[in-house]
Amino acid sequence: MMEPTPVNPEPSSTGLDPKVAGLLCYLLGFITGIIFLVVEKQSRFVKFHALQSIAVSVILIALNLILGFIPFIGALFAFILAPIGFILWIALMLLALQGKQFKLPVIGNWVEEQARKF
Repeated sequence: MMEPTPVNPEPSSTGLDPKVAGLLCYLLGFITGIIFLVVEKQSRFVKFHALQSIAVSVILIALNLILGFIPFIGALFAFILAPIGFILWIALMLLALQGKQFKLPVIGNWVEEQARKF
């Protein structure tokens, strides 16, 4: 089982507490993710959460679009995906606020690698 990694986040160049900035990365999905990715100059913690927010948002939007084209079963899966996405959104915001870095399966390692490049 994957455990959230507690980190001691470096200060954010935004002037916000890095934990609050990490939470805000998820607030409006890829929109706030992109804003924090562009604005943040030093905190890898904030960059990680910004990139993960973008990735999760894009994946959920793509899944919903694809499921929209599948009659009945697509609607059923979209109906199931909505609360799962909502719970994931809340959980990721709370983990960021606690100063924890949770790498999601499949995309987590990629996100961490990309965060180092920005």
